[in-house]
Amino acid sequence: MLTTSIIAIITCILLIVSVLFLPKIKIRTREIHTYWIVCLIGAIFMLIFNDISFKDIYQSFTSHSNINPIKILILFFSMTLLSIFLDEVGFFKLLATNAAHLAKKSQIKLFIILYILTSLLTIFTSNDIVILTFTPFICYFCKNAHIDPKPYLVGEFAAANTWSMMLIIGNPTNIYLATAANIDFISYLKVMLVPTLLAGIVQLAIIYLLFRKKLNIAMNSDFEEHISNDKLEIGVGLFHLIICLLLLVISSYINIPMWIISLVCAISLFIIATIISLINKKGFKHLISTLKRAPYELIPFVLSMFVIVAAINKQNISGHLSKLLENGNPIFAYGLSSFLMSNVMNNIPMSVLFSTLPNMSNSLNSLRATYATIIGSNIGAFLSPIGALAGIMFTQLLNKYDVDYGFKTFIKYGFIVAIPTLLTSLLMLFIIL
Repeated sequence: MLTTSIIAIITCILLIVSVLFLPKIKIRTREIHTYWIVCLIGAIFMLIFNDISFKDIYQSFTSHSNINPIKILILFFSMTLLSIFLDEVGFFKLLATNAAHLAKKSQIKLFIILYILTSLLTIFTSNDIVILTFTPFICYFCKNAHIDPKPYLVGEFAAANTWSMMLIIGNPTNIYLATAANIDFISYLKVMLVPTLLAGIVQLAIIYLLFRKKLNIAMNSDFEEHISNDKLEIGVGLFHLIICLLLLVISSYINIPMWIISLVCAISLFIIATIISLINKKGFKHLISTLKRAPYELIPFVLSMFVIVAAINKQNISGHLSKLLENGNPIFAYGLSSFLMSNVMNNIPMSVLFSTLPNMSNSLNSLRATYATIIGSNIGAFLSPIGALAGIMFTQLLNKYDVDYGFKTFIKYGFIVAIPTLLTSLLMLFIIL
């Protein structure tokens, strides 16, 4: 138990250090993120010290349970590929550019339009893809319009990591925690709809009040950006996304696992897009770019953290944490602790760990703990850059575009916005359950 605890703690510390001080290493012309390397080394040490065996890992990775990490990764990657394809064919940029034109010279209009657009896209696509797409647009637009990008960046990042709570597919943490608790698509939406809506409204009001003086300054920009988009490919991408979402909604009624639905839709998209490319003789640029942009580093990261958490569970360390959290109301105990732990060990490994904790005799309390953890895992993402992979990507993009948005700035705005958003959503969850 001692070696398991030491390895887990050191891994978490090194994960934080890597994110803050050495997010990437360069090998020749290739840049590699370090966060997954740290976790992979931690998992290897768990095996070396016999805290977990290869047999245990094999059984976990091949199990028929809902928390099989392979199935969860397939579901996440399939949905991500659908979103990336839409981005590659110009769908997201087209929406963002139209939003800028619609706002004209009003920053308040632009802020509200972009917040709503980010929220809607996050619900139905992926918070990570929305951040990767809209962050460069905001930086570029604000630079040309000579306005402060901070209100829009705070609004975008907070919205993407709050409205992602609404659907089970909005965040890989939702998928993992909900499937571990056998929560289906409709049951999840019934509980999380109102907490997400109210949290989003409170959040929008806070961010507006925080930046109202800057947003009252009129813009003076004739921003134009040529968006190369293919209506047929956009239509094909949207069709597959809509069909996938509809099938996910009824997945529990037709007895088809969500990971199979998303995988089939992704494969179908690639087949049809390939046929269109062959007929039009345009090449496979969008498909190749989609595959290149897929977050492959998430695979060793998730699997490594799954191994570390499995070792922790084997040594019954998680049992002690579970007993500690059972002393209070499960909604606030699990909601607040998961929020904080996301910023110690990242929200994905936190979710893997917490999915094993709600072993209460009262099934309702166990359900409350699961939903509260989902809330904490999403909102915890915008307290600090460590909270989620989205935070790591977000800060790296801002450095690339020379935007002054350091760690202290992230924490300052994160604290002001995240705390009331978290308390609002947990309070509504308490009322509902």
